[in-house]
Amino acid sequence: MPAIIDFNKIQKKSLATARSRDASNKHSYFVAVAQMRHVLRKVFRMIDEQAKKHKLDSLAHQALLQVYGSPNQSLRVNELAERLDIAPAFASNLIKQLVRRKLLERGSDPSDLRATLLHITTTGQDHCNQIDAEVRPHVDYFTGLLTEDERETALSMLVFYMRPQGVTRRRP
Repeated sequence: MPAIIDFNKIQKKSLATARSRDASNKHSYFVAVAQMRHVLRKVFRMIDEQAKKHKLDSLAHQALLQVYGSPNQSLRVNELAERLDIAPAFASNLIKQLVRRKLLERGSDPSDLRATLLHITTTGQDHCNQIDAEVRPHVDYFTGLLTEDERETALSMLVFYMRPQGVTRRRP
């Protein structure tokens, strides 16, 4: 049975993290940073290992996920480059490889015929789905080993980073 997450507790930890970051003793802040990075690194590593079994490096897999996970399952080349945080020229080379493998396909953007839209193919979707299914038991096992405090600390740090800068509390 999945653990129940008390979001109020996570918000309180996130606020405490914000206070600790601005305090002279920043140890609590770095405890949260370390825990979040530990969890993310482990999970991303597990995902990357499964992607390698499908002959996809981390960036190629991330490119497929970005296109598959976009609202219309399509992105312009420059949008994909931005989401991957890479130069458009590098994205173009990556896209060529994925198109050659029939994981992505190029098409015209009806709203701007000069732009190229990338679409994920059924084969690309299948790879993403298989990788997800293969990694799920590993991630579930790992996160199941986390204590409630470790889980809450990692989540609170994500909440801390995702809040608008300078905002520590949302008004009703």
